[in-house]
Amino acid sequence: MKDEKRPVRLKGVGDSLWVSIDPAQSIETLKNELITVFQRLGHLTIQAKVVLDLEGDGNYDSLISEIRKFLKETYNVASVIENDKKNKAEKKPKVTQQDWDKKWRSKRSDVLMIAGRIRSGQKIKARRHLVVLGDVNPGGEAMAGGDIIVLGSLKGKAVAGQPNNHDAIILALDFKPTQVQIGMNVAVGIDTDAPQTAEFARVEGDNIVVEEYMQANPFSKLHWPQAR
Repeated sequence: MKDEKRPVRLKGVGDSLWVSIDPAQSIETLKNELITVFQRLGHLTIQAKVVLDLEGDGNYDSLISEIRKFLKETYNVASVIENDKKNKAEKKPKVTQQDWDKKWRSKRSDVLMIAGRIRSGQKIKARRHLVVLGDVNPGGEAMAGGDIIVLGSLKGKAVAGQPNNHDAIILALDFKPTQVQIGMNVAVGIDTDAPQTAEFARVEGDNIVVEEYMQANPFSKLHWPQAR
């Protein structure tokens, strides 16, 4: 089946939002497509820097101006500029690619991502953040210097923020651990009869509190993604 090419495509590039646009489409079509992709980003669009990449060659100053006005008024973006790197990339592709590679390496965080389940008697330890694409069974233990994210059931022990990072969180799609620890704070006896839902644990004062992740939306007030 042949996929229809969408007139608007968006991806994050460095500290900007890169918006690829087909200028052959009508302005109303482009606005509707922009609404579709920007609504998915929610608060991330506030004060964001937007780079417009118009396909093909031509003078699209009036189109860019109209899109800039629309995005600023509708989504409160900080700036909207046209991509001026295409010609430079054609002249010096190797140098530009090297620059992007270096920039990417400098922004990588120390995340250990594993697939599968941590079984009883097994212990997985990460120097920084730990992501488990699976379950932590009763008797299994996940430990990290930063956050722990379990994209499955957490029914064992989770120890985050070691040795003394009280800003760390423990998140699981099915949150039913036997014990959680963040920094020096420990909580035990989580209700295993609770309905399956995405929850996370965090430190508040000297206590560990557990909340529904989507309801609390703990990072919703950040104007732009931050490295943890």
